[in-house]
Amino acid sequence: MDGSARMWISEIPSLDPDTREVILDLDQTSGDPAERMACMLLTRGHEGEAGVFYLLPEDLSARYERTGNRLSVSLLARRDVLAQDLASHPAALRAHLDRLPRDPLDDGRVVLVRRETVTDFAPAERDGFQQPVLLIDHSVEHGDGPVALPELVSLFERQEAGVVVVAAPMAAQD
Repeated sequence: MDGSARMWISEIPSLDPDTREVILDLDQTSGDPAERMACMLLTRGHEGEAGVFYLLPEDLSARYERTGNRLSVSLLARRDVLAQDLASHPAALRAHLDRLPRDPLDDGRVVLVRRETVTDFAPAERDGFQQPVLLIDHSVEHGDGPVALPELVSLFERQEAGVVVVAAPMAAQD
């Protein structure tokens, strides 16, 4: 599936209709083991506003990269955190951990999800962090194809999907 079909620069009216966010779709029933691992880490979130959860950057973080007119977002996790959380999961999922790509900037982290889109949007920066990434996690019937953003927002507003805020620390500059 084209990752750009699952990444948007938009607003979620019930959160803040005047703020454009970077939004990623995460399907809890995905056939991709790395996406299922990302969803598994969402249980580490701490609730802020009603229905909005925040994750510590040590558990799951995001990184922005720009190449020309393409903005990409990677979800990164510490390998040791994943190994600990996967201990009670099926062996097939645990085995996939060793096949995940290493983060080129931090060997202790792995890349779980990478999505990109064509945009001129530049995430805001503040206190060593770029604008957080919003994850909408849900379950979808696989025969229906990707879920469109209006449907994801509707699922969230009906409390049938969650929104998790993931920090995006600035990458260290050489």
